[in-house]
Amino acid sequence: MSGSRSDSPKKPFAAGSLQKPLAILAINKKEEEEKRRKEAEAAAAKAKLEQPQQPQQPNVPTAAGGMDAPDPLEGLSMDDLLGPADQAKPAPKTPAANRVVDDFDFDEEAFLAALDENEPIGATGDVVTGKVIEHESDGIYVDIGGKAPGFMPKNECGLGVITDLKNRFPKGLEVQVLVTREQNADGMVTVSCRALALRQAWDKVRQLEKEGKVVQVKITGFNRGGCTCDLEGLRGFIPRSQLNEGENHEALVGKTVGVAFLEVNPDTRKLVLSEKKAAMAAFFADLEVGQLVSGLITSVKPYGFFVDLGGVSGLLHHSCITGGTMRELREVFNSGDNVQAMITELDPGRGRIGLNTALLENQPGELLIDKEAVMAQAKDRANRARNMLRTQEQGAG
Repeated sequence: MSGSRSDSPKKPFAAGSLQKPLAILAINKKEEEEKRRKEAEAAAAKAKLEQPQQPQQPNVPTAAGGMDAPDPLEGLSMDDLLGPADQAKPAPKTPAANRVVDDFDFDEEAFLAALDENEPIGATGDVVTGKVIEHESDGIYVDIGGKAPGFMPKNECGLGVITDLKNRFPKGLEVQVLVTREQNADGMVTVSCRALALRQAWDKVRQLEKEGKVVQVKITGFNRGGCTCDLEGLRGFIPRSQLNEGENHEALVGKTVGVAFLEVNPDTRKLVLSEKKAAMAAFFADLEVGQLVSGLITSVKPYGFFVDLGGVSGLLHHSCITGGTMRELREVFNSGDNVQAMITELDPGRGRIGLNTALLENQPGELLIDKEAVMAQAKDRANRARNMLRTQEQGAG
């Protein structure tokens, strides 16, 4: 006998004994992965709720052609979802009753009367009439029909200096004033007698200038450039060059002289006058076209002669000297000669006087042959020339 050791072969490893532990490991691993997935989804959901709300994006078409429906809870926090604990419900709106025009109290006459009552009276530049109602130390109040009276400051009560307002403007006195400032918050306007007087004075002076009038003014003062004077309440100025006695103009203070207008400008308040122009205007007033005048030739120019007619110069143009042909002007007249001529043009505004000697000729060129005879018979020849001109004018008419 071989002894107690057994020579029988070993039993093979059973497959069922290995499969059981492997199945347990697989189940544990699956449960662990499922747990991790749930934790990841929970963390993602929490992070999304804590993110700030983003503006809603428009639905984007999917690949299948549909639209991704937006998540209504996207971007909302838990507080937004829950809302305030005690939120008051809004009160229901009461529908407004439909009203028509007839339901309102409407009086057309009362409406128009209210408009008239509140209409402002006195725009800047308007001339209005009112009554003096009260005096103050610095001015007076004038009732001009508005909801508040107009106020006229003391220095606007007139031209010059006014010392006693109560005597100059007693209560109840009707005055015409110019509105210089529109109403303030209280409805009061500022008015002026002085501004109205100045406007009227400038209007009158401009009319006198337009008519070419000569006016008398009193010299009130002087300076190095000339003399000052008063005209219709306005301060005028006469330059020394426009005075007949410009070299001794200080002595003119207090005297009255006749002047004409050189410049009238209300905007710049310039009123410039001339005594010499007044003398010329007075001279022109005694002249007329067709009149025969005598004068002294003072200068010879290429275009004719200047003739002194007694302080005013006239022009004898070369085309009006003779009807004949001249080689030069001095064939007929020369400087210093006395000449008689007819007036054919008058322009007081520019101080121009046009003269003519050719009309005195009985035949063209007669002055070139016998100048003395023509000048001696100038009066009769002028009468004949005037009659001839009148006949021509009547024929033309």
